[in-house]
Amino acid sequence: MKNQYGDYILQKASEVLAIPSPTGYTAEAAKFIMKEFEALGVKATQTVKGGVVLDFGGKDDENAILLEAHMDTLGGIVSEITGTGRLKVSPLGGMEANNAEAENVTVVTKFNGEYEGTCQLANASVHVNGEYGDSKRKWSSMEIVLDEKVKNAEDVKKLGISIGDIVCFDPRTRITKQGYIKSRFLDDKLSVAILLGYAKYLKDEGVTPARRTYGHITVYEEVGHGGCASVPAGVTEAISVDMGCVGVGLDCDETMVSICAKDSGGPYSYDVVKGLIEAAKKADAKYAVDVYPHYGSDVEATLRAGYDVKHGLIGAGVYASHGYERSHREGAENTLKLIAEYIG
Repeated sequence: MKNQYGDYILQKASEVLAIPSPTGYTAEAAKFIMKEFEALGVKATQTVKGGVVLDFGGKDDENAILLEAHMDTLGGIVSEITGTGRLKVSPLGGMEANNAEAENVTVVTKFNGEYEGTCQLANASVHVNGEYGDSKRKWSSMEIVLDEKVKNAEDVKKLGISIGDIVCFDPRTRITKQGYIKSRFLDDKLSVAILLGYAKYLKDEGVTPARRTYGHITVYEEVGHGGCASVPAGVTEAISVDMGCVGVGLDCDETMVSICAKDSGGPYSYDVVKGLIEAAKKADAKYAVDVYPHYGSDVEATLRAGYDVKHGLIGAGVYASHGYERSHREGAENTLKLIAEYIG
């Protein structure tokens, strides 16, 4: 496969990233994703849970493969309205307070529209707070400052903001001239875009996968149960297409596809890992094999739900995971090349 889909993948990633979808608030992203896959000739069905199951076609129905990626992201939910008219937040997924500081947010109310604000340390003025630099950034010390003229809890409630409303953090997506994509929530919207690239490749080249191939774009991965259901009949192997980890002690960088041998949930199928390495070599895809120290994936949720399948995990290298993340066009291209070669 020629490296001709990188720009397409980054463009689609930026479009998906522009649609807020913290865990529990994914309906609009699901609509967009279904429309995009259907335009490429892929049958897309929404699950009761809110995910999207894809049918890419294929020849071997008895040895089908499932590719799992997730559209849900980190975010927050309103847990308290303070007496000063600020909002306290409970995180959705592994959102870290210490790298959410000074981020713009949108508060999505259940019945009364949306409001803008900023996530700040309480008493955030350096010229006022002499302990600013020493203050520990944790959710109990952070607050959402609304861009509204509110002075107390009653003012906030009059806007229609209430406990349980969703807080969406600005992704700040940027694609550089050097081919990097920087954004919150590349985990895992970049992989959703890579699967769109796979669908476009099948359509452009008139390729029918050697194996019956399904996809599942899940909506609860960040809280651990995204891949627990909706595995089509005939699937004998499931692969999470998620982010590849980049950091100290790992070989992967943002230009590579990462093949995970083990994460905090245990080892991935030895046969699948070997097969992915062989396919990467055959496809001339730049790759690394790594062990992730702090990680869990959709496909592990699939196994824990009782499905009898082999499992694997791959993804484009992503730096600064769960923060302001960075990857590269080449990482996306190498991931796509590996998928196409591995499935056949």
